[in-house]
Amino acid sequence: MIENKKKPNPIDIHVGSRIRLRRTMLGMSQEKLGESLGITFQQIQKYEKGTNRVGASRLQNISSILNVPVSFFFEDAPGEHSGAIGGMAETSSSNYVVDFLSSSEGLQLNRAFVKISDPKVRRKVVELVKALAAEADAD
Repeated sequence: MIENKKKPNPIDIHVGSRIRLRRTMLGMSQEKLGESLGITFQQIQKYEKGTNRVGASRLQNISSILNVPVSFFFEDAPGEHSGAIGGMAETSSSNYVVDFLSSSEGLQLNRAFVKISDPKVRRKVVELVKALAAEADAD
């Protein structure tokens, strides 16, 4: 089974997706991240897809550039269960957040929301979104 040797490891895929998530949350291009690391954007693409494994020192550099701890890249990683069966609901809710933040709308909403400096305005935005969601549920 030569094909299995070519299949990326689930942990490598997860770490790559977390790199992509954080990079896009910051509005950073693959090219800019690559330049900061002294590598090509194609290499960043391979990391993000899990095709190429990220070495420890490179992951440390990426965490510094993206301003997150290294542990960020392993949060909710496959096989990282706390042992409790109830933890499955937590994992799916975390995946929902990651999926949302990976979407175009989620990124746009997140970027715009964090630019609102007034806490009262932020609370009003949250109330508005909740009201709109409640209306949608009523339909």
